[in-house]
Parts: sequence; C-alpha cells; structure tokens
Amino acid sequence: MSIFINSSTKVLVQGITGLSGNFHTEQMIQYGTKIVAGVTPDKGGNFYKSNIPIFNSVIDAIEQVSINASVIYVPAKYAADAIIESIEAGILLIVCITEGIPILDMIKVKNVIENSKTRLIGPNCPGIITPGECKIGIMPSHIHKIGNIGVISRSGTLTYEAVNQLTKDGLGQSTCIGIGGDPIIGTNFIDALRAFNDDKYTDAIVMIGEIGGNSEENAAIWIKNNMTKPVIAFIAGTTAPKNKIMGHAGAIVSYGKGTALEKITSLKNAGVRVALTIKEISIFIREAII
Repeated sequence: MSIFINSSTKVLVQGITGLSGNFHTEQMIQYGTKIVAGVTPDKGGNFYKSNIPIFNSVIDAIEQVSINASVIYVPAKYAADAIIESIEAGILLIVCITEGIPILDMIKVKNVIENSKTRLIGPNCPGIITPGECKIGIMPSHIHKIGNIGVISRSGTLTYEAVNQLTKDGLGQSTCIGIGGDPIIGTNFIDALRAFNDDKYTDAIVMIGEIGGNSEENAAIWIKNNMTKPVIAFIAGTTAPKNKIMGHAGAIVSYGKGTALEKITSLKNAGVRVALTIKEISIFIREAII
C-alpha cells in the first residue's frame, strides 16, 4: 500500500509544455502515472502526446476532467501563483518541484493553504513515488522497488542514494517522499511520519535530514511521544562550516542551532537509530524489522 498517492491518482501537470514539464510528464506516463491533463496559459485547446488535453487554467481543467493531484513545473517567478491557483480550485494534493521560489511568495502560499483541505509537497523537492503505482515528480524510477519501508527526505539527491541502497539490499519501499529543503514547505517530517505510522503496510521509516532549521528536532519530539514503528535516520552536514548555506535555502546553521550534532542528539534521545553512512541505513532497518 502507500500514503498520499496510488494507482488511482489522477494528475494535472502545470507547465506541461515547458522544457522540464514536457520531459518529466513523459517519464511519469512511462512509469504508469495517470496524467489526465495539462495547464499552460494561452496553450488551451492543444494536446500533449495527442491525447492529453491542455487547458489555459486549472479551473478550466477541473471543469472537464476528473483530477485529484497537481504537479508544478513552473518557473520560480510564477510558481507561487500556480500553487495558489490549484489550492483555490480545490485540488487535494499539490507537488511543487520548482526551486528558488522567494520566501515572501511562499508566505502567501502558506496563508492560503492553511484555510484549505489541500496538501502541498515541496517546493524545491523531487516529489513523491509509490513504487509500482504512481510517480509524481522527477525521481529516477528505476531505483525504486515495491516494499514496506517508508522514506522521507529533505534532500533529493540523498533520497536517491538511500533508496538505491535499500533496493540493492532487497528492501522495497511503500512510498518515498521528498519534502524539500526550503525554509517554508508544505508537508513536513511530522506529517509524513504520522501518515506512515497509520499505514498498516509500512513496517519501518527512513528519515533523511540535514543541517539548518529545527524540523528534525521537532520530529524527534513527535516520534518519542507518538511513533509506534521503528525510525532510522541519517543526517547530512556533519562537516559543514558554520553560517553557510549548504545546497538548500533552509540548510543554514544560525547561532549554534540546527547543527547536525544537535539533530543527531535529539533523534537519539527519542530512541531513533542514526546511521553514519547510507549503507548503514539498510543494516539498521533489517535489525529493526526482524
């Protein structure tokens, strides 16, 4: 089984005619994702691959096609408006791949989404995949394997490394989520942990964090008080210099807070085993579920 998406998910692609949107739409279709429509302003009335209708707006699309998820491949300047457009249209799941969205724009998104039923994954993330059922995003599908390990990560690249290692070690995944590394995101560690904890087909969870912010520390508190399944963590950035952004806008250590050591200590205090290498994740997972 899975969380958030499955084989029945019907996906709208915002920015479907752009370079990234066009390429990754084809990849998602090949994986088996149900891409049912696209949106590009002023391109309405055309078709993608001759059978997927393109509309000028999300409202136009949902009036004619059954849609329950949207994925956004829109330039940063317009991405927040694209997210808000889907929220106001009532789409329940939005996955935003776009990186570099201004923080002030995301504050506007946050204010809108708090008064809605929409779940946002991202921005600046690789997306979400339920192996064998549905892929929404940019992750390399061939590294994934159907199974019972949930994966949550702030880093796209580390997600790929961890998943590839799990698959090589015979450990398949129920769902893998890249939540994104920006200061303001939608779905966070706790949201995903709660969903995996409630999913009877997920036996253990891999949580991949990094320096900056306090999301891992907050997750540690939630794990200690609520989690009933084993969580294995890996924290990137143990050798990062202070007060430097490392890859993600949210990966900055300020005034001694948000360091890798602080996060590792919080997680260990919550009973989470913290791997020092990607390979060690699989070892700890096997020990936890035997």
